[in-house]
Amino acid sequence: MTNSNTIAFIGGGNMARSLIGGLIQDGTAPEQIWVSDRNAEQLQALQQRFGIHTSSDNLTAAAEADVLVLAVKPQVLHSVASELQALVQQRQPLVISVAAGIREQDLNRWLGGNVAIVRCMPNTPALIQTGASGLYANAQVSASQRDQAESILRAVGIALWLEHEAQMDAVTALSGSGPAYFFLFMEAMQNAAQALGLSADQAKLLTLQTALGASKMALESEEDCAVLRQRVTSPGGTTERALNSFEHDDLRASVQRALNAACERSRELADQLGQAGDA
Repeated sequence: MTNSNTIAFIGGGNMARSLIGGLIQDGTAPEQIWVSDRNAEQLQALQQRFGIHTSSDNLTAAAEADVLVLAVKPQVLHSVASELQALVQQRQPLVISVAAGIREQDLNRWLGGNVAIVRCMPNTPALIQTGASGLYANAQVSASQRDQAESILRAVGIALWLEHEAQMDAVTALSGSGPAYFFLFMEAMQNAAQALGLSADQAKLLTLQTALGASKMALESEEDCAVLRQRVTSPGGTTERALNSFEHDDLRASVQRALNAACERSRELADQLGQAGDA
């Protein structure tokens, strides 16, 4: 992505670092990027690695920003937004929030109202440029600003637009929390393989490569996962017996309950964070 926009990151943690790296790799000039953080060592590391502008002061970093990326912890976003409110009202930048659980209406209120906001939910694989992000834009976001936001998030993986903000809770339950589900399943496979006689190293390598191969096949195939599953399941074979065991244990219902629980918790946290900010 090559453009002349100045992008300021408020918060220089892991997600900001991955987005900055992806943007520079996509063609954004380092001098177009600012980042602010209270951690001086973190700022120094970012400046040395990427050659970007850094500051310990949020207002300094955001002073000339066309795009403002809020990458701080949700618990401090209210205080950060309050500090930036006057500047945002004056400059009217595009505001992109990667703070989990903070609804657009709450952030908009904290920033003074009538602000172009894109709320997004990236996941941790964004740290290695294989992320999956859901994006939601409010009515103030223009078509060109939507393109800007999408380009920033696509620098670290795929980015999908949501029509309704309520869908963000489902994205949180699916892709936001999803990596942990796969880690749990892979952990269980490794343990089972060791119980069957493989060494820890053998079990780990075979599990990880199998997961990678299955995911790659699914990504590159035009077929649905159900079709791919059927193709590797021979009647009366080992795979069929294993899958029958999963079905007997009601794996599908267990997965549904897990995502429902995560989605419900996402809504609860959004309620709590929105109310806490105004307390």
